[in-house]
Amino acid sequence: MKEIQRRNLTEVTEFVLLGLSDNPHLQGVLFALFLSIYVATMVGNLGMMALIKMDPHLHTPMYFFLSSLSFVDASYSSSVTPKMLVNLVAADKSISFNGCAAQFYFFGSFLGTECFLLAMMAYDRYAAIWNPLLYPVLMSGRICFSLVGTCFLAGFGNAAIHTGMTFRLSFCGSNRINHFYCDTPPLLKLSCSDTHINGIVIMVFSSFNVVSCVVTVLISYLCILIAILKMHSVEGRRKAFSTCASHLVAVTIFFRTILVFATHIQLLNGAGQGCLCLLYSNHSHAKSPHLQFKK
Repeated sequence: MKEIQRRNLTEVTEFVLLGLSDNPHLQGVLFALFLSIYVATMVGNLGMMALIKMDPHLHTPMYFFLSSLSFVDASYSSSVTPKMLVNLVAADKSISFNGCAAQFYFFGSFLGTECFLLAMMAYDRYAAIWNPLLYPVLMSGRICFSLVGTCFLAGFGNAAIHTGMTFRLSFCGSNRINHFYCDTPPLLKLSCSDTHINGIVIMVFSSFNVVSCVVTVLISYLCILIAILKMHSVEGRRKAFSTCASHLVAVTIFFRTILVFATHIQLLNGAGQGCLCLLYSNHSHAKSPHLQFKK
């Protein structure tokens, strides 16, 4: 019966993003708020990249990873926020099918890449503190490029799988997405195809990616803690802790947001999910304390 109904319906060629609110007064407030956050995010990340590029003292593995992280932050914020801002002030809130797929792909790609980058940065801090004499060998330029390239490859590869599986589905009913960007849960709700396989793939890949990154971070920081406790110099311990503190804060913010979203997604409406997702796409400015790292 479902198959017959699907054949009788027209395939969706565009979607309508309902956004966070349909209240005109609230939309103005939200536009000003998120525009300010987005500008701060972009200025912070682009400024950090420029500073690292211009200062020869910052041409080290740690700052190479930080520059890559800033690029990823700016990129995935830009994959959803500009369209959201336009929809807050425009009457036409539609997005083409291909545009929705592109937004879905790039947001997922950069988000996954950030997850892996944070894990690699934890390993970098471990290598620097555990064995500083071998650090230049362990984190040579070639190795750093390879690690960052692997992070991008893993992030974009995962997103390609999810995008391909999501947009191979048939969308032949409502085209109104109760969200401010094209995300997996609202898209699966609109599909008139069987989404059981999609749910399994999402759970398997997401669980593996998050668990592998979290385990890498935890093991790295456990080794770092052991190395710090073995230090006899109080000043050495202080410098080691200050070097890791900002990265640990960034990791905590990132994975805490993932945990909250994953455990509460079924309990939240579209607006609630949207507010949590905004922590993803516009939380980058919280990472600026990385610049307190000692040269």
